[in-house]
Amino acid sequence: MAKKIVSDLQLKDKKVLVRADFNVPMKDGEITNDNRIVEAVPTIKYIVEQGGIPVIFSHLGKVKTEEDKKNLSLLPVARRLSELLGTEVGFATETRGENLEASVKGLKPGDVFLVENTRFEDVDGKKESGNDPELGKYWASLGDVFVNDAFGTAHRAHASNVGIASHLETAAGFLMEKEIKFIGGVVENPERPFVAILGGAKVSDKIGVIENLLTVADKVLIGGGMAYTFLKAQGKEIGKSLLEEDKIDLAKDLLKRGEGKIILPVDGKVTKEFSNDSEITEVSVDAIPADQESLDIGPKTVELFKKELVGAKTVVWNGPMGVFEMSNFAQGTIGVCEAIAALEDATTIIGGGDSAAAAMELGFADKFTHISTGGGASLEYLEGKELPGIKAISDK
Repeated sequence: MAKKIVSDLQLKDKKVLVRADFNVPMKDGEITNDNRIVEAVPTIKYIVEQGGIPVIFSHLGKVKTEEDKKNLSLLPVARRLSELLGTEVGFATETRGENLEASVKGLKPGDVFLVENTRFEDVDGKKESGNDPELGKYWASLGDVFVNDAFGTAHRAHASNVGIASHLETAAGFLMEKEIKFIGGVVENPERPFVAILGGAKVSDKIGVIENLLTVADKVLIGGGMAYTFLKAQGKEIGKSLLEEDKIDLAKDLLKRGEGKIILPVDGKVTKEFSNDSEITEVSVDAIPADQESLDIGPKTVELFKKELVGAKTVVWNGPMGVFEMSNFAQGTIGVCEAIAALEDATTIIGGGDSAAAAMELGFADKFTHISTGGGASLEYLEGKELPGIKAISDK
């Protein structure tokens, strides 16, 4: 069933509660990557243009103690949002109470308002992250309709998404709509051939994704640290490369089920030390020395993966191909990123997390059809799970 989107709602003169995902990286009180704020702007602008008054909620980090509150205020986000919108964004220093209620009541069309970090409610018991019914009802009482644009938290049932939605007519924001269309579309009805590329450190993080993608994808290319557990399952010597010993049998089973579909690396960059400055040798996966570890896929694997991508109509990529943070072991990730970016007439999707950061860092963001803003949420969506935040949005 199709979900309501913000453009389906009557917004004029209404207080529009908006759940955004402003869980941005911060250092010394400064935002180090504002992508999630930038992505929320179209929905907020649309609400203002339609005569609605956005009252925005978001969490930031994990708040367990009063001490945590000092470093996790959304005030820097309010300032950055003001710059992006070109208008002053009002800010509540609390998450409930008379001051908040009076501030919201006094808002007029043209105003934009941000409520303090919803996780401040978790200090005295997990009221926000535990979806406390009283808190969801209270926040809902501040507005007339609800727009959920926070895909990054869609896999969690919290008071600020599912709680509010259970009391108000709810629609997806434009960012959430894109995530449902692209990530959801991949799982339900991809244009074929459909190639999935999975990387990252651990098989255990992606078991559900691999199992689900084996049923829907035409090819599953596996790189990153997780590849070595699969290579070990094939009986290969992997030296000191990353291994999840307790997942070898599972890897064997997946290889059996995905015979002809799963493509593994054929070479790697090995080294004796986990260091960017250590000596690197490129070797076949059949010749990894026992005293060395592979920290990136090699050039032959990049070429193999490129070949497998030829003619693909849908591509999903989640997870780097090596230790991307170290420049000498970033070439595999860069190569795969370039290969996907060069595809024509294909829907290309990055499923959040490190691969999204890599594409942005490398300047390829605009070459992809869609870059997901949700790491954990996109993984669970790719697993074929129903996400509570999306389920709670009203059907059209």
